[in-house]
Amino acid sequence: MSDSNKKSFVNLLQEFSIPLIAGVFVALLLANLAPGWYEHWLGAGHDSWHIPGVTIFGHHLSVHFLVNDIFMVFFFGIAAKEIAEACLPGGSLNPPKKAINPLIATAGGVLGPVAVFFGALALTYKAGAFPEDTSLASLQRGWGIPTATDIALAWLVARTVYGKGHPAINFLLLLAVADDAIGLGIIAIFYGDPAAPAAPAWLGLVALAMGIAYAMRRANVQNWKPYILVAGPIAWTGLMLAHLHPALALVFIVPFLPGPKRDTGLFKDSDEVDEMGAEAAHAAGVHHSPLHSFEHELKAFVDFGLFFFALANAGVQFGGIGPMTWVILGSLVVGKTVGITFFAWVGTKVGFPLPNRMGMGELVMAGFIAALGLTVALFVSGAAFPTDAALQGQAKMGALFSGLVAFAAILLGRMFGLGKGQATVAESGTVAEQASTENTPPLTARQPNPPAALPRTKKTESENTTPK
Repeated sequence: MSDSNKKSFVNLLQEFSIPLIAGVFVALLLANLAPGWYEHWLGAGHDSWHIPGVTIFGHHLSVHFLVNDIFMVFFFGIAAKEIAEACLPGGSLNPPKKAINPLIATAGGVLGPVAVFFGALALTYKAGAFPEDTSLASLQRGWGIPTATDIALAWLVARTVYGKGHPAINFLLLLAVADDAIGLGIIAIFYGDPAAPAAPAWLGLVALAMGIAYAMRRANVQNWKPYILVAGPIAWTGLMLAHLHPALALVFIVPFLPGPKRDTGLFKDSDEVDEMGAEAAHAAGVHHSPLHSFEHELKAFVDFGLFFFALANAGVQFGGIGPMTWVILGSLVVGKTVGITFFAWVGTKVGFPLPNRMGMGELVMAGFIAALGLTVALFVSGAAFPTDAALQGQAKMGALFSGLVAFAAILLGRMFGLGKGQATVAESGTVAEQASTENTPPLTARQPNPPAALPRTKKTESENTTPK
């Protein structure tokens, strides 16, 4: 296989989230055919395999810890990069008025699932669906699971349903990004270590890390590695000692990385240097920014690393399906669809219209596609029920079942003829004009990232000049 064919094959695997999907299937296969083996090697329990005699702040160095508490740092860091760029001039969140309707819909995409979750949980609990010794308060910890959307899968399904270039794709992507920004905040605030009380004094280390990153930016450090390798571990340690989830460490650091002067579009694979051309950019003394290079150099690592995330988190026995499974699935499907549709409709009534060529049918479908929770829903399931394997398994199965929304959306889209014809990006009135849906898709889920505006810089230079 030639180098170009190998590159095309790798890009294909990344574009269709094959590593993540493959990890889900392998995890389900192992958990159901060899549950003891799976729990020993990939489980999160104290009896699971770990490096003997090695602990980090009291945590065994197991496969599960390496994946969820260390690898996912980079996953959420790249997710924060997308939001940071969206805040730049020309980005989907700058100025905010360009994205008012999808941002209003985002509120529905969070509040809708939460409302359905509490309603469905109350009904099933009163009906005696859960064991008598299970408290309602412990069950309610799952409310954050259905709030986020798997961005990459949503992008893939939306492009299939609407057709390339349709403005509904931009609408959904912007909604998913903002949705996951809120999801990151929910994880940080509500899903710390339940076995240990929060120790907010240690957040001073996070503030110190942010100060170091800011000082690097002021010193015009034009390489992403010092920011990530120096400030990142300090922020990670602060979150760990504060008993908050350390996977969010880079969310506090990435916004300080010098970025391009403008954003070329939501999830657009090229930056301003690529658009200028290599010769013109070199002549003008313009280079890829650290923010761009950070994602470019880590994208393959994170995309393929999601195989191991799925492997360590999606191993649920089919016999473990229970009431929490249907509460989570219903919260995603009903809550997202109704919440997004209703809030976006209200937005149109108060003067913030939908993009051109996007009617009520396309809007309802966007809400339905947003029910693809998968990656972040799996992550939050583990954080919500860390000590209750049965509830965690039920919740994870609900997150996995949300993947079936993809097939249903494609089928319904074909039945109702959604997205007929092509629409130019410029026709989208509420999403950034330069956003493109024909590029390499965003990382999976990025999941689920609080937006932070980057300070302005005069130059955006980096040692890396390789385009994405």
